[in-house]
Amino acid sequence: MKRLPLNTILLLCISIDIFASSDIELINRTKKANMMPIPQSKLKLLEIIDDKTNPITNRKIELGKKLFFEPRLSKSGLISCNTCHHLGKGGVDGLSVAIGDQWLENPLHLNSPTVYNAVFNFIQFWDGRSPHLADQAQGPIQALFEMASSQELVLKRILSIPKYVKEFKKAYSIDIEITFKLIADTIAIFEKTLITPSRFDNFLHGDTNALNKEEKEGLSIFLDLGCARCHKNIALGGSMQPFDTGKRYKFRNLGNFTGNENRLVKTPTLRNIEETAPYFHNGAIWDLKEAVKEMGKIQLLLGISDEDASKVVIFLKSLTGKKPKVIYPKLPVSSELTPKPILD
Repeated sequence: MKRLPLNTILLLCISIDIFASSDIELINRTKKANMMPIPQSKLKLLEIIDDKTNPITNRKIELGKKLFFEPRLSKSGLISCNTCHHLGKGGVDGLSVAIGDQWLENPLHLNSPTVYNAVFNFIQFWDGRSPHLADQAQGPIQALFEMASSQELVLKRILSIPKYVKEFKKAYSIDIEITFKLIADTIAIFEKTLITPSRFDNFLHGDTNALNKEEKEGLSIFLDLGCARCHKNIALGGSMQPFDTGKRYKFRNLGNFTGNENRLVKTPTLRNIEETAPYFHNGAIWDLKEAVKEMGKIQLLLGISDEDASKVVIFLKSLTGKKPKVIYPKLPVSSELTPKPILD
């Protein structure tokens, strides 16, 4: 076997040290910008996502999964949570505007955000009106332009199905009162499990080979541009921020949504961003590179070049994570007492 010259070996060692040093520096820069990884430890993860007043259990997860896929929660019996937050399509519906009961569009032309990693958001809905997933789950079921149900109708349907009643008693306790809130809370428990760790997380945990050279360069540019001012924390988004405070968003008038009373809008997560087009609250931009350039203009007051935008997109695609395996559940059979679908 031919041996390498000593000077060649030394150069290789120096090069490896330089690369390792630059990778560690990039990891530290990223964490300093408060872009944080999904915890690898299940215990640390549970500390973030669990609620001690309604702790996660396997039975609650399985029941919540059935309810997530349950179209009988809707007035028509056709629409489930999965309709707009399709788990096979990045947790979204792939439409510019959410479509609900009787083909009604969201009146503000709002786009369905992904349900994956939503547990890491500090706030839910584009206007931030819900503090957590359990509260958020109650809204779409009752919204006239979404599932269009009422609390009374939902309860009648669930309570009329013996298997659901039995599963609630097994998941909670034999004397549990099944309420509309409990149904929503149980859906939220399943949604908390929809977490997608990515190669980006592995990189921040110290695996310097998890990202390639181009992805690291894109991350560095992302940090240099200041994108992490809003796309931070574990969600890489999920907090309320001012929107188009610099230059005007070119599709601002589509839906005329202006955020909450302080004109703040929830920053969407960047996790799995390549799977969740179209982009922005009103789903007006379909191309990820165009979305990056538009954000540079309206949020950072920067003209991002095509080259830099392309490199940022390369990094963003490294945020596509591993999805949990979700097997479509067999839903319980209705009884003769189950209220029929209402199609008018």
